[in-house]
Amino acid sequence: MAMDIVDYEIFGNEMQYVEVELDPGEAAVGEAGVMMYMQEGIQMDTVFGDGAQQGGLFDKLLGAGKRLLTGESLFTTVFQNTASTKQRVAFAAPYPGKIVPMDLRALGGTLICQKDSFLCAAKGVSLGIAFQKKLGVGLFGGEGFIMQKLDGDGMAFVHAGGTLMKRNLAHGEMLRVDTGCVVAYQPSVDFDIQYVGKVKSALFGGEGLFFATLRGPGRVWLQSLPLSRLANRIIASAPAAGGRSAEQSSLLGGGVLGGSLLGGMMGGEDE
Repeated sequence: MAMDIVDYEIFGNEMQYVEVELDPGEAAVGEAGVMMYMQEGIQMDTVFGDGAQQGGLFDKLLGAGKRLLTGESLFTTVFQNTASTKQRVAFAAPYPGKIVPMDLRALGGTLICQKDSFLCAAKGVSLGIAFQKKLGVGLFGGEGFIMQKLDGDGMAFVHAGGTLMKRNLAHGEMLRVDTGCVVAYQPSVDFDIQYVGKVKSALFGGEGLFFATLRGPGRVWLQSLPLSRLANRIIASAPAAGGRSAEQSSLLGGGVLGGSLLGGMMGGEDE
């Protein structure tokens, strides 16, 4: 399928959004819930699968099944310009970080990325799955055995949490990375899982038993704030989950001492 060639502009610093300009008849595809706004001439349609399948029912079921395996919704949303003039649609990042434009044509036509990093793309980009070849990656990879594969020669946009690092690895050059910090890499990069080696480091270092190894040649993109790490910190701080609230850092906050003192004061007023 021919790719739609779209123009775009990225706005913001920590909380970014990308505005895509569509010529008449052009379309973009986005994950559910990422649309920020669209102009009047944009027609929105929810499709089964990734929007790239143009065959029969089996092809569409195959595309939807691939998305289900990566943990995504069975449906994607297509935004098509039905007007006679250029129209714009914007997609917002789900949490603080950077939106990374990926020209698949310049990257060799294929990109492997974490399943929750894809934001949107020009219609025609195929959203598939990439099974890790090594069992260790699947069992201990942290982010899962299955990753997303973007195929085509159009423009795609992925989101990286926190600060983005882009690195070109030379042949044989290796990086050891926390598994959640991997955003995307080219297929030429060898992705594997390595044991930390010391039980003490794994138990008390806070980094887990395994980390990822990325070996060149190829380009890799890393993020400083994975969504899983951000979510864990929020859950750990939530009082409903047994965490500490902001008030509990105060002596007279919601802690045991503060609760006892406030309870005694309130009890005295009632008597």
